[in-house]
Amino acid sequence: MTQDDILDGVLLEEAALTLEELARACAVEPGWIVEHVEAGFLGGTSTGQIVRWRFSSVELVRARRLVSMERDFDANPELAALVADMIEEVARLKGRLKAAGLETD
Repeated sequence: MTQDDILDGVLLEEAALTLEELARACAVEPGWIVEHVEAGFLGGTSTGQIVRWRFSSVELVRARRLVSMERDFDANPELAALVADMIEEVARLKGRLKAAGLETD
């Protein structure tokens, strides 16, 4: 397998990533994650101590989206979080339309 290969996988909601695992999965420093959690742009199951924070697969997707927007488009964290919120809301609305039997495209 080369670095350019694309991997597909299934996200498991029950799995929880540590701060270090999330940072590694997003190719960022743990400090980046801490800053984004403290600013409210990224959530996590917090037990008070940073070393005990846990992140779901949903947070992994959001973190990767934030990293991508900040790096690819040179977006500041606030703008990246706003765009991520809008993408997530569109996906929720499309899901509701689909559940109602309406076309989304």
